[in-house]
Amino acid sequence: MAAEANEVVEEFPFFRVYKDGRVELLGPPVEKIPPSHDPNTGVRSKDVVISSDPPVSARIFLPRVSGPGRKLPLLFYLHGGGFCIQSAFSLDHHNFVSTVAAEAGAVAVSVEYGLFPARPLPACYEDSWAALRWVAGHADGDGPDPWLNEHADFGRVFVGGNSAGGNISHTLAARVGSMGLPAGVRVVGVILVHPYFGTGNDEMWLYMCPTNGGPSDPRLKPAKEDLARLGCEKVFVFVAEKDRLKEVGIGYCVELKKSGWRGSVALVESVGEGHCFYLLDPKSEKAGELRDKFASFIKHN
Repeated sequence: MAAEANEVVEEFPFFRVYKDGRVELLGPPVEKIPPSHDPNTGVRSKDVVISSDPPVSARIFLPRVSGPGRKLPLLFYLHGGGFCIQSAFSLDHHNFVSTVAAEAGAVAVSVEYGLFPARPLPACYEDSWAALRWVAGHADGDGPDPWLNEHADFGRVFVGGNSAGGNISHTLAARVGSMGLPAGVRVVGVILVHPYFGTGNDEMWLYMCPTNGGPSDPRLKPAKEDLARLGCEKVFVFVAEKDRLKEVGIGYCVELKKSGWRGSVALVESVGEGHCFYLLDPKSEKAGELRDKFASFIKHN
């Protein structure tokens, strides 16, 4: 019986499923680092609890502020990791968001949403929407976090993420377009880095989301009506030449332009690079170029 229970019945890129229903994540656990104060850039970070049930938290990054009363653009960031690994508190994502906050001169909120298998999809989408609404609740200057009350310009909000986080960012923009946010909150741009959408081989996503709508689920394959009503003015998409998701990112831009959406979309390709290369080798020249373009989009819009 024990041998039968240990039989693998499903094998996916990030996890395997055993006959007794157990799910084993593949690869080492993600090391999380505490918030900090970076003396080189001046960026400070702290963690906040957005919800205890379900558990949703975030890390807020505050760059140097040149003067009292100065408002800074706000980046709302969703980390990647196949909806089942990684963290807003991992070294790679912490360093990326911190660097962007410094270069863009932006307040950043990096969300720690629920992951499969502890919390199957659509938890990541619901957690991220709840977090965005929590952040937007500071627009009148009377929210629970003083950094957001004092320093965030809610007329210059940017939503962005990498890989799975890019997927989630799209769904948030679609919700903003259909449901709106509180008065005074304006999402200027959405930034998708190597976003994951339907590739024709989506069994893993469908398994992680028991309530899925099949291969045409709009969270997996963006629907034309969602694209047409994206609640932002600009979209910036990054793809990488050697990434299997490259064509998906390009296709997203093509479909967005065809949808009737009235905003502007830009696409940048990193030649010779693979999926999320800038996290794996953050000191490389191409990684620096990607971060610079990401930050510049926020700083100049």
